[in-house]
Amino acid sequence: MAEKSSLGQHVSGRFVAGTQLQDALRVTQGLNVSGMAVSVDNLGENVSNAQEARQSAALYQQLLEEMSRRALNANVSLKLTHMGLDVDPLLAYELVHGLVVQAASARPKNFVRVDMEGSPYTQRTLDLVRELHRKPEGCGCVGAVIQSYMRRSEADIADLLSDGIRIRLCKGAYKEPPAIAYQGKREVDASYIRLMKTLLKSGVYHGLATHDESIIREAQGFVIREKIPREAFEFQMLYGIRRDLQKALVRDGWRMRVYVPFGTEWYPYLMRRLAERPANLGFVVRNMLRG
Repeated sequence: MAEKSSLGQHVSGRFVAGTQLQDALRVTQGLNVSGMAVSVDNLGENVSNAQEARQSAALYQQLLEEMSRRALNANVSLKLTHMGLDVDPLLAYELVHGLVVQAASARPKNFVRVDMEGSPYTQRTLDLVRELHRKPEGCGCVGAVIQSYMRRSEADIADLLSDGIRIRLCKGAYKEPPAIAYQGKREVDASYIRLMKTLLKSGVYHGLATHDESIIREAQGFVIREKIPREAFEFQMLYGIRRDLQKALVRDGWRMRVYVPFGTEWYPYLMRRLAERPANLGFVVRNMLRG
């Protein structure tokens, strides 16, 4: 009912490219024309059997093929539980490895971002990314996500940088206990800024995923003071969130990548995000009322 209602379609139309692969490609093309790169995510996680995992991987294969054929400035983002991590870890590795090989063989090379999920998956996700990156075909073509609210993130970043792995830095959306995650905005933001500076000075190409204007200004000032080239990193934002700020950054000569989700599972995905962290609801509502 929610998916078919006018309100549901309004919400999904604002924050999700559509339900079909062609919808994602259409939105990607438009964002490219506006000077923005894209990372496409097929919504879904925690598949229940191997067939669903293989179907998910097949859709990503199509995405990579179309991105290459259409010469789109875009890569893909995926979740390991969507590739069957809970069903068969070896299957998940096999499927993601196949996508990384496909991305590496594209001309020009493409890239697979392995998204971070809740804390029960953190170590397994980082282990898999590091293992894939150590393979000749994976070097430079697979990356990880680090959440600044996790207390372990500084050590995780050091490990990933030792292998030259590209990182998307975000604040974190899952509800985690105080023992393993900072709870207050001030602590989370302070951690983000510390980690951001480490990434910017690392010499590896990273993505700063944030809609927080104060943090963006902090990053811009740091880059200018440290004489870091603008092309050494990119800002990243969600599709439909702060479109005005996305356009302003591009106009000012900063690199911008938009994270574009699509798929039929937008409603359960949105509900899980809101259930895990109710503060996300206010974030969504505010951004439906602004540019």
